[in-house]
Amino acid sequence: MDAAQQPARGRIVLADDDVLLREGLASLCERAGYEVAGQAGDAARLLELVDDRRPDLAIVDIRMPPDHSTEGLKAARTIRERHPATGILVLSAYAEVEDALELLAGGHKVGYLLKSRITVVEEFTESLDRIHKGGSVVDPSLVQELFSARRRDDPLSLLSTREREVLALMAEGRSNAGIGRRLWVTEGTVEKHVRSILGKLRLQEDTDDHRRVLAVLTFLESR
Repeated sequence: MDAAQQPARGRIVLADDDVLLREGLASLCERAGYEVAGQAGDAARLLELVDDRRPDLAIVDIRMPPDHSTEGLKAARTIRERHPATGILVLSAYAEVEDALELLAGGHKVGYLLKSRITVVEEFTESLDRIHKGGSVVDPSLVQELFSARRRDDPLSLLSTREREVLALMAEGRSNAGIGRRLWVTEGTVEKHVRSILGKLRLQEDTDDHRRVLAVLTFLESR
């Protein structure tokens, strides 16, 4: 089977009122092996496309016509209500903490990236794959914003500096192997840190994946 006959990784719809950016995103998605099932310049058209095409992923600009406030975020919330199986990646020009927290509260098949992050093609493609497979993606800049805004009664205060670094990378959606590559440590070392984090946060025993999600949600809510 040649490349042209290979099945797409998944179907995507795109929404951004900047036509050049939207076309660039479409090109990136197609190069990554995804089928672009439709494009929209506003939230209303985006919702129509999602209802009609039932994509695996929706990539949404957080600010769109008519008011360029949070139309994209509202559309993302509607998509999650109507089509919970559809992954959502929201793009923003700035790290807007409150908006991001509202979006990420779902905890699965969701992502928040700064538009500047799209220039790193491999990372953008990895983010799409991660969301498509059920994971979450959080822009590193937002993670730092959340860390700097921690509450005084921070439940993360028991964590060591290295454990905080590991948890921050977990919040970005990275696997143990990916965290190890970023921190230049072995995957086994990362596993030890993760076990320590889960223990210090006193998360109830369940599947490892579920406990990781709970740990990330604890991090996101600790502001």
